[in-house]
Amino acid sequence: MSNFPLAGLLPVSLFLVVALVVAFVARRQSAKGGGFVSEYFLGSRSLGPFVLAMTTIATYGSVSSFVGGPGQAWSIGWGWVYMATVQVTALFLLYGILGKKMALISRKLGAVTVIDVIRQRFQSNALAVLFAAIMVLFFATTMIAQFVGGAKLFEAVTGYSYFVGLAIFGIACILFTTIGGFRGVAFTDALCGIAMIVGIVVLAGGILSAGGGYTNIMDAIATNHPQMMEPFSGGSMPLGLYFTQWLLVGVFTFCLPQSVVRTMSYKDTKSLHSAMIWGTVICGAMMIGVTSLGVLSAGVLTGDLAQYGNSVDNIIPQAIVQTLPPWLVGVAIIGPIAASISTVSSLLISSSSAIIKDLWLHHLEEKGQRAPENTVVRASQIVTFVIGAVVFVLSIVPPDVIWKINMFAFGGLETAFCWVLVGGLFWKRANKMGALLSMGGGVAAYCVAMALGFKLFGLHQITIGITVALVLMVVGSLASKPTDKAALEAFFPED
Repeated sequence: MSNFPLAGLLPVSLFLVVALVVAFVARRQSAKGGGFVSEYFLGSRSLGPFVLAMTTIATYGSVSSFVGGPGQAWSIGWGWVYMATVQVTALFLLYGILGKKMALISRKLGAVTVIDVIRQRFQSNALAVLFAAIMVLFFATTMIAQFVGGAKLFEAVTGYSYFVGLAIFGIACILFTTIGGFRGVAFTDALCGIAMIVGIVVLAGGILSAGGGYTNIMDAIATNHPQMMEPFSGGSMPLGLYFTQWLLVGVFTFCLPQSVVRTMSYKDTKSLHSAMIWGTVICGAMMIGVTSLGVLSAGVLTGDLAQYGNSVDNIIPQAIVQTLPPWLVGVAIIGPIAASISTVSSLLISSSSAIIKDLWLHHLEEKGQRAPENTVVRASQIVTFVIGAVVFVLSIVPPDVIWKINMFAFGGLETAFCWVLVGGLFWKRANKMGALLSMGGGVAAYCVAMALGFKLFGLHQITIGITVALVLMVVGSLASKPTDKAALEAFFPED
């Protein structure tokens, strides 16, 4: 039995209850018009700037951002923080490159999902099915990493079992996603984003207090680990690592489908512009701030890695336990748990939409059939719940090193969808053959390179996947018949 006081769990319990209430209220206050599918999977395109910014940030900021990343920073130093600064660009690139065009096209087509847009652009059901399969596969991998990360954190901090932590927030997450749909997810994401900020501030206060202030901590690090103060961290952060991490967690994140769908959900252009500015500022402050806490933890957690279970994933849990009183521990762990929940809920609703809207309902439409709305309602909620339950069960036996699992999934999703989205929206000559080859061939090359540990010039395998995908998109498109002009009208209207 854990010695952690039950009172310390009150902040987490209260947060989860509030999240459930927010999801329920958001669902009850659904916008009128557009039907259940548009509401459940896209929130009836009604998100304002604050909710739009916070749901995108919360989706992007996973538990690895709060546990694995800072743990690496504890080990490596400020070089890892300098690498993390590229995350400032994530929302700016997403809204700036895809935001307006995806919104305009999806409204013109009546598209509810990213796959709706891709199917219309390339006139290919095969591509839509491949898109859905790859998306759900990598989403499931990411969701497992989030469940595992949140439960491990809960276990390390409170002393309660891994399964107890998994059950508490895993079940809550599945329930409020199933109940609330996209709108509920967006509003609970906003709540999670606020919780992340609070958690960062609380932990920062604990670390600075325990270490005798910022100056004392920095002096101790400079004396005991001078290499941690250098940009290349004594060789631990070579230029090639900077380059590939900037691609993986910065430049190419604009094409992650769980983020792209949010560009289809905002209310108006003013909301998009405001969300771009505030989202960029808040995301940058959060990601740089929480990674910096990992470095500052080195002034408090002064042992070697073996003392912390030989895993950098244990650093932030240890920092929380050793620098905060129990009642504040309960507040601090809300941040990373909220990051886990927000990412899972976003991926869960996107996976459900791929199965219900992009596969089942589209199949019925092709046969000239239409499912009754109450059937669609039940099916959508059942599929959402079942996917969440399957991921929950797969998380019971946890894999190791969650940040590596998360980065693998990031790379797979970016490889699969980058050039299909960019080519589809901005290159008229891109066609079905190019998109199929790019998506299938790029992912295959990436996964094989990852499985074999094969690298070019010591660079992360994302460079292999993204390059192969680009070459195949160009070669496949130029070597085959162009897309019919009528299908391109919504994407490239004549002046």
